[in-house]
Amino acid sequence: MEHKKNLVSYSVLFSGIFGTLICLGYGAGDNILAFMLGVLAVGGLVVYPIVLTLLNLFFLIVRVKNPVLVRQAKYIEYITLVLGVLYTVLILPFLEIQLKADWTEILANRQVHTPVWVGGQPTILVLACLGMAGYLFLSWVNICKVPPLLCVFAISGMYLGVAICLVWIVQVFSERYFLLCVLPFNYIVLAAKTVRYKVGEWQGQQREEVKEFKNPKLNAWNQKLLESRRWPAAAFFFMWPLLGITVAVLLLFGQRPDSIIRAWTETSDWNLSAQSAPQNIYYDEHYLCTVAAGGHRKLVKPIRMGIRHGHPVIVNRQLCVANAFEELLQECFPSFHRGVRGFYDRFGFPIARWIRSPYIADGIYLLMKPLEWLFLGVLYCYDVNPENRIAVQYLPKYPDFERRV
Repeated sequence: MEHKKNLVSYSVLFSGIFGTLICLGYGAGDNILAFMLGVLAVGGLVVYPIVLTLLNLFFLIVRVKNPVLVRQAKYIEYITLVLGVLYTVLILPFLEIQLKADWTEILANRQVHTPVWVGGQPTILVLACLGMAGYLFLSWVNICKVPPLLCVFAISGMYLGVAICLVWIVQVFSERYFLLCVLPFNYIVLAAKTVRYKVGEWQGQQREEVKEFKNPKLNAWNQKLLESRRWPAAAFFFMWPLLGITVAVLLLFGQRPDSIIRAWTETSDWNLSAQSAPQNIYYDEHYLCTVAAGGHRKLVKPIRMGIRHGHPVIVNRQLCVANAFEELLQECFPSFHRGVRGFYDRFGFPIARWIRSPYIADGIYLLMKPLEWLFLGVLYCYDVNPENRIAVQYLPKYPDFERRV
């Protein structure tokens, strides 16, 4: 029986071993530090969630009665939920999902709008909390000491949580966002497992042991639910008034009655979306492109859209002057230009990644002003038609157009 007490430890050990084998298979053993970090990342972030999911599915399908294994299964459930929330929060920034950006906002590069309409997020959050509260109630309480009616209401709450999880999975399911489905899928498994186990636990109860309500109507319902086989169907029936009460309460706090539907359809970029968002702005890693797009319009003065590396960019005069000067430098002094470009690529691109505030963009714009005047002076001294060269920067490269200019 000792091995049964170490189910959590064995799951961690298995994940570490399998993560090690995967890293060795990819030839990551040359650098010991990189290898250890790889084992932690693969074993902890990839293999362990799969192991937890498989264990939850196993305990759903195979009902164990050994109290030690039942307790270990509970530990697995809690670890699943805690790590699921933690991992979801950690991966959201890497997926560039903007949870506070509705479909009407213009985003940048690979950013995507929120999968849940901002105006409906409180409704979805409350329903998800009801689902979690129902699960925790049934998970922690001694079912022998509570009336069956309370258990049915808790299952109703879990049904609401399951419904939210199902819609979330349908909304975000894709190859890129597959990881966002792991936590809601596990919650659905845990809800089904909890209902199954609690129905089985109640079947051994005696009628005289059941707690009663003082209210005659509630007590009548309570007596009808002495047969635990009725709980799943009764919980589905009670789920609707529970949903109605929740929506009515949320109305008092400014939520719309149709928020539960609009939360999924008043979005773009997702499977249930009914809106089309404006095209994303491409913020080039060229930090002057970032300045032109990200600074305050009254200061940086964007003049038009342009094309750089096949992507649309916002262009202002400072950016055009700087690019025209670089073009002239490349024509007259190609070797020197390569050195300047190498220096810029090394230090300019990392700086651009930090320009995420319009005030920082404004500051860089002002700092570049003396250089802009210097570039403009050089262009006027060495170019026959400097304004023509400046004007065609970041325009599509059409040979006939360039000859006319």
